Amino acid sequence: MRSALRFGLVGALFALGSCEKATEIESSQAERAEAQSEVSLPEPDASGSYFLWTPEEQLVGYRNIEKIFDTHTVKAGGASHPLPKADRALNISYQVDGEHWTEETYMERNNVVGLLVIQDGEIVLERYLHDYGPNQRWVSFSVAKSITSTLVGVALKDGAIRSLEDPLTEHLPGLTGSAYDGVTVRQLLTMTSGAAWNEDYADPSSDVAKIKTEPSVDRSDPIVAYMARLDRDAEPGTKFHYNTGETHLIGSLVRAATGKTLAGYLSERIWTPFGMDHDATWMLDTSGREQAGCCLSASLRDFGRFGMFFLNGAEVNGKSIVPEGWVAMATTTTETARDSKEMAAYPQSGYGFMWWTTDAPAYQALGIFGQTIHINPELDLVVVTQSAWPTALSGVELQRPFMKAVEAAVQD
Repeated sequence: MRSALRFGLVGALFALGSCEKATEIESSQAERAEAQSEVSLPEPDASGSYFLWTPEEQLVGYRNIEKIFDTHTVKAGGASHPLPKADRALNISYQVDGEHWTEETYMERNNVVGLLVIQDGEIVLERYLHDYGPNQRWVSFSVAKSITSTLVGVALKDGAIRSLEDPLTEHLPGLTGSAYDGVTVRQLLTMTSGAAWNEDYADPSSDVAKIKTEPSVDRSDPIVAYMARLDRDAEPGTKFHYNTGETHLIGSLVRAATGKTLAGYLSERIWTPFGMDHDATWMLDTSGREQAGCCLSASLRDFGRFGMFFLNGAEVNGKSIVPEGWVAMATTTTETARDSKEMAAYPQSGYGFMWWTTDAPAYQALGIFGQTIHINPELDLVVVTQSAWPTALSGVELQRPFMKAVEAAVQD
């Protein structure tokens, strides 16, 4: 396969520096080789990524990321967190341009392959399309950002990170003298670093595309190297600018602070103890480190479980694993985001710690091409969608009224 997406085994072994991690990548490559004989998998697009896959390639590729790219496994284990099915059936009925729609209409018209609605800890609606099912994984894209930001909260509670006001250079000295010199952990979490960045998914020469193929030199972190070259566009803390690279950098921060891989830390602190049903996988960069701003693949129900975990105060076994007040702080719009001209281009109301906020109690983890964890704490509601929109944001306008319809239906 085309240079194994530039994520070769040799480079990965040198970057990871351990037999255990090497075994993970060997296993990932073996799965890819086996899968090639069973189904025609899409190859990386012109940017070495997946932004430009056709709709047909999306339907195959999004559920088989670990068979196309190198990944780390996020291990599940022990008893699964229960997700009983409710006795009642949820009936969603609403109007779109004078036409009657149901959840089935929405799924068909907006290329949704998986839909899950959980209320009061019970499944009130679960639907699948295009031969996708509950035992398969689907890629999250930027939904992973909200999970990565949660790991910062866990690292704070664990004492690995001292404070949100820590300067990044304290943990990542490779940023010294760059646009990130003087930026705090809090400013990185809220995407207010002031660094210049191009997030155009359709442009193979954009930062969000090029960072994926940044080479690792002598086992160095390619994310730190790439981000250290960015120019400064504004003073830290003064301007909101959506920047996937900054979530990748959060991953570098968590790894440096904890001494663990993101997949290992997520498994140890959330995935296994909370009781996820299936292993997840996390796509790697050229050095064999997880791409923290993207591409955690998991089953529909396990993303639902993560929503329940966060909805209930980020608790595991009745004990919160993040600092007191973290959930509220993470899901509250920052003043910088609220006042941002850029925010007007988004259908959401604001941004917290890599969670999107709305004009209601609800907040969301959102990924391009239609991936969502929608949480409404007042309704004890979690809605998960896994989709394959034709372009990165093409289904946004249909998604908002659907979520409103779900919220109305669970109150009937």
